[in-house]
Amino acid sequence: MPTYDIGLEHVSLAFATKTIFTDVTQGVFEGDRIGIVGRNGDGKSTLLHLFRGTQEPDSGRVTKRGGLTFGMLDQRDPLDDDATIREAALEGRADYEWASDNTSREIVEALLGGMSLDAKIGSLSGGQRRRADLARLLLKDWDILALDEPTNHLDVVTIHWLAEHLKNRWSRGQGALLLVTHDRWFLDEVCESMWEVHDGVIEPFEGGYSAYMLQRVERDRQADVRETKRRNLARKELAWLSRGARARSTKQKFHVKAARELIADVPPMRNTLELKQMATSRLGKQVVDLIDVTQIFEHVQGQVSAADAIDPDAMALADSASRVDVVNAMYAEPQLHGSVEVAVTDMTDPRLVDAGVPEAVAAAEEARRKAETEGAGNPQLSDDREVRRMNTGGETIGVDDQTAADAEGSTSAARKVTVSGREILDDVTWLIGPGDRFGIVGANGAGKSTLLKLIDGTLTPTAGHVNIGKTVKFAVLSQRLDELEKLGKYKIKEVLSRYKPSYIVDGKEVTPGQLMERLGFESAQLMTPIADLSGGQKRRMQLLLILLDEPNVLIMDEPGNDLDTDMLAVMEDLLDTWPGTLIVVSHDRYLLERVTDQQFALIGGKVRHLPGGVQDYLDMVEDIKNGKGLPADNPGFAGTGGSSSKRGAKGAAASAQGGSGSGIQTSNDGKADGDAGESAAEAKLTGKAFHEASKRVKAIERKLAKLEGQKADLEQQMAAHDPADYEGLNKLNGQLTAINAESDDLTAEWMELSEQLE
Repeated sequence: MPTYDIGLEHVSLAFATKTIFTDVTQGVFEGDRIGIVGRNGDGKSTLLHLFRGTQEPDSGRVTKRGGLTFGMLDQRDPLDDDATIREAALEGRADYEWASDNTSREIVEALLGGMSLDAKIGSLSGGQRRRADLARLLLKDWDILALDEPTNHLDVVTIHWLAEHLKNRWSRGQGALLLVTHDRWFLDEVCESMWEVHDGVIEPFEGGYSAYMLQRVERDRQADVRETKRRNLARKELAWLSRGARARSTKQKFHVKAARELIADVPPMRNTLELKQMATSRLGKQVVDLIDVTQIFEHVQGQVSAADAIDPDAMALADSASRVDVVNAMYAEPQLHGSVEVAVTDMTDPRLVDAGVPEAVAAAEEARRKAETEGAGNPQLSDDREVRRMNTGGETIGVDDQTAADAEGSTSAARKVTVSGREILDDVTWLIGPGDRFGIVGANGAGKSTLLKLIDGTLTPTAGHVNIGKTVKFAVLSQRLDELEKLGKYKIKEVLSRYKPSYIVDGKEVTPGQLMERLGFESAQLMTPIADLSGGQKRRMQLLLILLDEPNVLIMDEPGNDLDTDMLAVMEDLLDTWPGTLIVVSHDRYLLERVTDQQFALIGGKVRHLPGGVQDYLDMVEDIKNGKGLPADNPGFAGTGGSSSKRGAKGAAASAQGGSGSGIQTSNDGKADGDAGESAAEAKLTGKAFHEASKRVKAIERKLAKLEGQKADLEQQMAAHDPADYEGLNKLNGQLTAINAESDDLTAEWMELSEQLE
């Protein structure tokens, strides 16, 4: 038997209803960098507690080299609520002690930046407590470091920093790392071997997450296991890993030839053209258009701002920063402050109320109390928004420039109110079309939650307006489970009985119960009350109920919370065939790039396109840290419904009416060149024109199929290319970008012609 630095010898452990380990012998050597994966409840966290000594095995023993130090980040921190951050995280270190050492200063600034060292632990948010506990752990020297979900509550920039820190923390062959996380990019970046915990055993694999997926698929193929669903999902995920061109091409994780053989018969993740066709039939051509939107939240000294109330991360940072001894952040998110003049006839105007103007908030509260007292209400507002939208041909949230000018000129009673404070969005135009799959990244407190509320119409922009299509039906998968908590007393079977008996998924008819099983539930759980489900099970049930509601615009805020890697793959597989518009906010870059086709960053008051994926955002952040500033607001992206370049309100609105790529030209002043373009776009074709358009549609479909083949070939070339040959990779990436641009233009043309042919 090998001599481990720390290990299990013939360990068995069982709880009341589940066997965790059966006669397991496994251990850690110095120099190991091990990622641990497995389904929730299979024993990943329990394994770490066995190593730490806080969990005793039923039989067998845990061995440890003499003098070995073991540090662990638990999912529940041990910090004292009455202690300050300086006492709990820095353990009493004076400023000069941690600031004089480059490594400790980097840890403190990366994890505690923007927080006050005199703040009590009990006053911190869950995310801040997590950061404080992680800082406490990393500031010490450990022979073995065990981290249980370290990326929870961290933004993309901090996750990237943590990966680099762990890779460089020890010299090669020294120290050891045990890592439990659902963040697959993080596993691939940091780990050199993997353990899969399942069915009472620990199965080791060489290499990072990508190599683990390759070996797992090969293992399943050779053994011809019964878990057909899991095998197919694993093969599909491996296909995405090996075909992807961006970050994965720069760091080869597994043998490309073997991977190609295993995925030869796996189709592409998504049929983009087919999904856009289906989305267009459900949504029409207009979904959500943000036109010249500016969002400002007025800040009143000593009060919580509206921005903080919407974004808990921003509120926590603002509260901590109001104290003394605030730590300088490793990266400070650019924050704009500005003002805008709003002409109103009533202080209950939602633009002022949602901006947090104190007088407007008080007036709105008084109006609400008066309405309740008199038993009156506004029937128009109480009607279902989706019904009103369909009856009125859409919905406009906010006021455009022309409407504002007309209102101001029509009455002398109009009052001008200046709103000043934190500016989240600065004159942003962003068109979201049918079938678009957009991912959004940004630092904690940047305003991502605000952006989502503007998109779904629950927040009125301070300036500009949001146009929502008449057929849009929103669903929001939020970080909170409030809606699900209301169903706590009901059993799963009772909740599912409220929905249709069958649905069409991936071309097949399925029942809600079958969908439930696809999301990892067992039929025996049908009689389980919602309140008795675990956190991960509640998250999956929340997704299931949203999909059963059949929305056509799905907004997901951190959808990967509480899910293991297998369940993430199941969710991604469901979303691959979901025919609607998808907006995802996540700090999990693997998930974000996996389920969306285009990524954007909310930074510096602008929504900026990331043609190179999340890495482009990290490059922007690095430029800011080096004093270079942000690039010009010119994303250079003209994909279907995705342009975020600045235009006049009228020109953007005309473009929205005509659809993305409709061919309506705008002049320098933002006005449409004429009504001919609009009428032509809306006219139905007949005779020869119909015949020519039909031929063009078929030609476009043939060309798109050809481009898909070229794209797949280029992605394979990039996956097989020498990762050190940056020049060659850049050339291939340029070809891929050109194909994507041509494909986007053709898809936009196809959508317009199809609309005219209906």
